[in-house]
Amino acid sequence: MPEPQKMKKPDVKVVILGDMNVGKTSLLHRYTERKFKDTISTVGGAFFLKQWGPYNISIWDTAGREQFHGLGSMYCRGAAAVILIYDVTNWQSYVELENRFLSLTDTANDDCIFAIVGNKADLTDLQAHITDTEPGQEAESEADAAPVNLPPCPSSHLLHKQVNRQDAMALYGRVLHYKGLEEKACLPAEKMCFETSAKTGFNVDVLFETVFDMLLPSILKKRSDGESSTVDLEAPRTHKKNKAGCCS
Repeated sequence: MPEPQKMKKPDVKVVILGDMNVGKTSLLHRYTERKFKDTISTVGGAFFLKQWGPYNISIWDTAGREQFHGLGSMYCRGAAAVILIYDVTNWQSYVELENRFLSLTDTANDDCIFAIVGNKADLTDLQAHITDTEPGQEAESEADAAPVNLPPCPSSHLLHKQVNRQDAMALYGRVLHYKGLEEKACLPAEKMCFETSAKTGFNVDVLFETVFDMLLPSILKKRSDGESSTVDLEAPRTHKKNKAGCCS
């Protein structure tokens, strides 16, 4: 007889928040698929399941458009980590994180980890011109995904950087204050603030791997509590009957 079909069950949940056009979806594609994609705006939210070693991590990519704002708190429910993303060339996208998106994290776990990320660093910083693969090629394996240096972009083509890393670190402190957390008892801002480029791959792996490392204690705790890492799709379901005799 064939073995019962099973689906991987996420150990923890990570949610990505930020205004539209900051590159949330492109950043996630760069990490999960090892390539850059021009994407259209996310509608509602999208779910990815990442296998990280023996662990399963769900990553939720959320819409930045105003009309989908109300869905954000639903996606954040039970999140173990939230990644707040802004565009380094757009000051308003940074402001929106605090004004519009931070309150959505009220439904996240009390011990939720926060990372502040400035994307599109390749537009302002020559150092960010690193890619995971040669232009026009896709990595066929982990070994093929080693970063390679590209010819630097002429400095005359760089855009003005509107949000500096110091601004991100200041926001991180305000996030902790909003959540009622003591900075001394939390991860330092220097470790949880990043500048990335979805286009070149700069710091993308560093971002996600750092967040996942920070989540490891939560993952191990859940597994030690006896929660299974898979869901049996063929297991019989039990239905409770209400007073009218209907299944609920």
